[in-house]
Amino acid sequence: MSQVNVTAPRLQNATQEYDASAMDQFFGILRRYFTQLDNRGPIAAASQFNGSAIIAGLSFAPNQGSTTPSLPTQADLANLRVGDIYYDTTAGNVLKVKV
Repeated sequence: MSQVNVTAPRLQNATQEYDASAMDQFFGILRRYFTQLDNRGPIAAASQFNGSAIIAGLSFAPNQGSTTPSLPTQADLANLRVGDIYYDTTAGNVLKVKV
């Protein structure tokens, strides 16, 4: 999953000879980058729009014991964006991607 506002650092070029301060700086950059990746922050994920409201791409109804994700169906196809996932109920609830 992709973290929001985390970009790979620009790493410096290697020095001709070993330089302890350059290595410390290099490892510090990597340490900060990996800390950002490990941090549980906001995640960039897609949402879906059903024509009147934004709905979560994969929401479940746990209070009803459902393990089926709540996704739009082919009835919502006109309101979906290219790349959105939907159930095709005419084909036995097969998951499809709008192209």
